[in-house]
Amino acid sequence: MASRTRSPLLLAGLMAGAGMLHFAVPKVFDATVPRILPGSPRTWTYASGVVELALAAGLAHPRTRGAAARATAGFFVGVFPANVQMAVDWRDRPRPQRAAALARLPVQLPLVLWARSVARGGDTP
Repeated sequence: MASRTRSPLLLAGLMAGAGMLHFAVPKVFDATVPRILPGSPRTWTYASGVVELALAAGLAHPRTRGAAARATAGFFVGVFPANVQMAVDWRDRPRPQRAAALARLPVQLPLVLWARSVARGGDTP
């Protein structure tokens, strides 16, 4: 499979896997929902899972890939506050959990760049 095809499908798989996890283990995601958001954290968890699954579907199809990839980049930017919330909330947890929460922060940038590359028809992952 050519890397131009593989990269968007890998990104679609990442988004689909993350979306499914929101429904399989929602409690983990509930804890990352910024408290400033109105309503129940579970509602936000499920809503973001639905969005991730929709983005995955869009990324998987060549006709919708460009728009879905741009939306995916925006989504990655939009969920960054949840990663910050997690890092703040987990500052008193055991070292491996703290490290995992902090490691999520710089990972967002390569994800945004990957989605933008897919939007332009690039072949990065």
